[in-house]
Amino acid sequence: MLISSLLLGCGNLEDTISKIPTQMQEDLLENWQKKSDDHQKLYKQYLHRADKRKVLKLLPDLHDEAFEKIDCLQCANCCKSYSPRFKTPDIKRIAKYLKMKEGDFINTYLFIDSEGDYVLRSKPCPFLGADNYCTIYEERPSDCHRFPYTDEDVFIKRQQLTQKNSSFCPIVYYVLEKLIAAK
Repeated sequence: MLISSLLLGCGNLEDTISKIPTQMQEDLLENWQKKSDDHQKLYKQYLHRADKRKVLKLLPDLHDEAFEKIDCLQCANCCKSYSPRFKTPDIKRIAKYLKMKEGDFINTYLFIDSEGDYVLRSKPCPFLGADNYCTIYEERPSDCHRFPYTDEDVFIKRQQLTQKNSSFCPIVYYVLEKLIAAK
């Protein structure tokens, strides 16, 4: 349900977001995957037309709010359905941590995708534990460290990536829905 029509004339976006009732915020996460699927066209339109400066100003607070409401360890969809890029510094650092030669690490865990990036050979991530904790958390790839990009310009600059991420990450979904509600 879009509540933007209820929010017309509420002033600046920060005030508008803070006025969204708590129950609506909780309802927002119920059946989030179906809602995300249903809203993909809306997300595309929003990301294309959004005032980039306003969005970038709102992202840090929405990012923090989403992480307060959503426990990544209860989800781990990113680790189950997404492969980060492994850049050279990531490969060197992780191989050293695992006490492996870089070549052995690459041959065991990675392949080069169609875009020329090293990515994981398998899903879920081989470093994801049964408890959804990352077994190489302190040494994880920079893509994992930055994911879901809800507090940086990648969120608005790489619109297709943001849309894709909204289909499996409740935090991306949450931030998009809050932005749309506040427009």
